[in-house]
Amino acid sequence: MTHPLVQVDRLNLHVRGDSHLHIVRDVSFKIAPGEIVGIVGESGSGKTMVARSLMSLQPPAIELTGGDILFRGQSIPGMPAKQLRRLRGAEIGMVFQEPMTSLNPSMTIGRQLDEPLKLHSRATTQERHARIVDILRRVGIQEPEAALSAFPHQFSGGMRQRIMLASAMLLHPALLIADEPTTALDALVQKEVLELMLELTRDQGTALLMISHDLPMVARYCTRILVMRQGEIVEEGETAAILAHPRHPYTRDLLQAMPTRGPVREIDATAPPVVEVRGLEVEYRVKASLLARGKAKRALHGIDLSIRPGEVVALVGASGSGKTTLGRAIAGLTPISGGSMLFRGKPVKPGTDGYRDYRLNCQMIFQDPFGSLDPRIRIRDLVAEALRHDDMPGREQIADRVRSILAEVGMDERYLDRFPHELSGGQRQRVAIARAIVRRPDFVIADEAVSALDVTVRARVLELLAQLQQRYKFSCLFISHDLGVVEQLADRVVVMRDGSIVEEGSRDSIFDAPRSDYTRALLSAIPTLSRTETGVTLNWRFAGETAKTTEMMQ
Repeated sequence: MTHPLVQVDRLNLHVRGDSHLHIVRDVSFKIAPGEIVGIVGESGSGKTMVARSLMSLQPPAIELTGGDILFRGQSIPGMPAKQLRRLRGAEIGMVFQEPMTSLNPSMTIGRQLDEPLKLHSRATTQERHARIVDILRRVGIQEPEAALSAFPHQFSGGMRQRIMLASAMLLHPALLIADEPTTALDALVQKEVLELMLELTRDQGTALLMISHDLPMVARYCTRILVMRQGEIVEEGETAAILAHPRHPYTRDLLQAMPTRGPVREIDATAPPVVEVRGLEVEYRVKASLLARGKAKRALHGIDLSIRPGEVVALVGASGSGKTTLGRAIAGLTPISGGSMLFRGKPVKPGTDGYRDYRLNCQMIFQDPFGSLDPRIRIRDLVAEALRHDDMPGREQIADRVRSILAEVGMDERYLDRFPHELSGGQRQRVAIARAIVRRPDFVIADEAVSALDVTVRARVLELLAQLQQRYKFSCLFISHDLGVVEQLADRVVVMRDGSIVEEGSRDSIFDAPRSDYTRALLSAIPTLSRTETGVTLNWRFAGETAKTTEMMQ
């Protein structure tokens, strides 16, 4: 580290106009050329603000009030706008957390990738085209020429993240900043994107600053870790040393918050299912164009699934496998094309006597609580909304039920009159859970309910969900790509691929002895952290075997 590429010296960031409101306090660190450094910490710890300040991209409301940032010996704060434009993209690239909001929806992929080359190189049109096609091919886009005329919404989340990576690496930057690059990706795609990112950075000698709350991923790929809390670095060091012997209590808390497999619960296998689907099929109609007739695309192929009273069934699989489609179809939010569904042994069909009873007793916790909560309605009314069709005597009884359920999810009366935007991500998810169970339903569908939460908040929400499930005995269909969470919460696991179930069984049998090659590839794609007396160790499932990850994705 004699000649660091990046040197941050006592960086301080405040809310503009309020010098007492610290966002980042006295942060110092260095990054050497070609080094891979990870920043971990819970939401609000200042990770993203530090990363954005390296490019002077912090929001207007945040100002730098102290310290300095040197990139190749040049001070970035106060750098003229023209010089910053030459630096961004060409010298420092960034892969943002959500590619759909980072890519321009009104521009084709080709135009968006061509733009930085026009600004930062003197290459001809033909040379730029060749470089773009080459980088798209390297990041795994199957038909790069066709992709140039496509728009971002025509790609899956994993493909959009690959395109963002291609855009960032196109100019061979000296530093790549990856801000939560795999939060919304499943295990197989996550591994592919990360391995690809590391391959490109190694080939080009690029340093990598990785920001994430995914501790196993950071532990696997980063040589050094910075642990942040409330705007400060509380611990820094070599990855292996911190994992084995964390010194700061907060680091130990982060590692202790990692999901762990719980004891096997006793589920009555002779009890009749609460929910049962037989031969369920869902088809989407692809719109016709001038050159092609409209056709049906089948998303689910004859799904058979039953869920017993009090059972937690986890649904796992790669993106596009049909997990969410199945959950929404069971909830009555997506029309089914074939098959049947039973609730307490009775057919569930619109217009029948049992349909209303089913819809009231089947509730859903959505992936994005901010998107599922009406921003114009106060918390008390959002939760009470679920009781509109209940037979409760009056407003006082409804208000009491709302206060009671919010208290059970850890929110007191101070939150009753707040709006969703006034809550943190974890608090919004608690409200979403409260709204789903306030009617005491028999069946709850949780669709990626904790995927966007950091380690410590996720642990608290999972503990809360488990306690409520034990208390009210509702059955649960838990849809997730986070295998660690599934291992902690599920009684039974169902593995989906391309709209079909490829394997199902008890949690222990699926995780310890999977029969399907696809399941084995899914489980071996992501490392795990095993607890020791002093810290954790990094492990891979089925480490003695070669996971057929690439073949499984083709």
